[in-house]
Amino acid sequence: MLISREPPALTADEAAHSARVAAHLQALLRGAGGWLPFSRFMDAALYAPGLGYYMAGAARFGPGGDFVTAPELSPLFARCLARQLAQILGRTGGGDIVEYGAGSGRLAADLLPALAELGVRPHRYRIVEVSAALRAAQRATLQGAGAAGDIEWLDEPPATGWRGVVLANEVLDALPVERFQSAGTGCLIHGVVAAGAGFAWQARPASADLSAAVAAIAARLPEAWSDDYQSELRPMLPAWVATVTASLECGALLAIDYGLPRAQYYHPSRAGGTLCGFFRHYRIADVLARPGLQDLTAWVDFSAVAEAAAPAGLEVAGFATQAHFLAALGIDELLARAFAAAPPRQQHALAQGVATLMLPGEMGERFKVIALTRGVPGPLAGFGFRDLAASL
Repeated sequence: MLISREPPALTADEAAHSARVAAHLQALLRGAGGWLPFSRFMDAALYAPGLGYYMAGAARFGPGGDFVTAPELSPLFARCLARQLAQILGRTGGGDIVEYGAGSGRLAADLLPALAELGVRPHRYRIVEVSAALRAAQRATLQGAGAAGDIEWLDEPPATGWRGVVLANEVLDALPVERFQSAGTGCLIHGVVAAGAGFAWQARPASADLSAAVAAIAARLPEAWSDDYQSELRPMLPAWVATVTASLECGALLAIDYGLPRAQYYHPSRAGGTLCGFFRHYRIADVLARPGLQDLTAWVDFSAVAEAAAPAGLEVAGFATQAHFLAALGIDELLARAFAAAPPRQQHALAQGVATLMLPGEMGERFKVIALTRGVPGPLAGFGFRDLAASL
């Protein structure tokens, strides 16, 4: 991932689309009296129908998009994950896989044959996807893999009871966040105002609810913040966990994303937070620029995910780095087998993909895996190498 203060120039079509998104956001600002909490700005910039980053149809994933996810890096990611899914489905007596944030459809396309090789076939593989553009991309990927007929697309979480696995790979980081500042006079919330045709930040006193949430975080930290400490939190995270698992009678929510336990996430040294944009594989600091064209994201507070479990009737069944998770599921053995069967020109790509998934400076430590379960007995294999749940 590149870091740039001068991101690549926009094409004429990109500039025109961003102007349409900016006009939509300006209208929202006027309707709200000239100031929006950042969570509403982020939600509209990402998800406004026909306009938002994930809704408008441009390529987002892979080398030709703005960022690369683990399934696009190596098919061995899905082969490892299939082993964990197979274990859970075995303990639930079979069931469904319901995937959120399916992106290009690559993960589903790789998981289905990997599960079949293990002798496990989910009753249904369902993708919850509200973006017509992403559904089309997913359908094309799955048709290319001969698996489109095995997928059911949903607009919302299943309404009737089911068992199996909720799968969320790089979903939580895209849930809207509020930007806050710890100040000597209290907590501030950083919202968005118009600045000509663009946008700027403006701080206001935070609501009682946000102030209480920030105070609760600060009270559980080993070190105090400075008065200019800024970061973010996701107020809607508990509701998301509860919603996607509401009809899950027996099974697990498996979430994979970049993030940290709370004490590390909100460490005083991380005084600027983690909020950023991604555009053409560049990390962008100005999240208010190029609306509709850049992904907006922040790291995940995995302690908040763990805290959302009990109110939703779930329990934490494991927490690990991605490297430890994949190692526990046998990625070394899978790589050795794939390497031996591959022609020389493919061996380097296989090794490079696994290195990116596993190395500490790449995705190995930045990405974490958490499992929340309901009625699933015993330890899960993916957390057998090292379970870091105590750090939450």
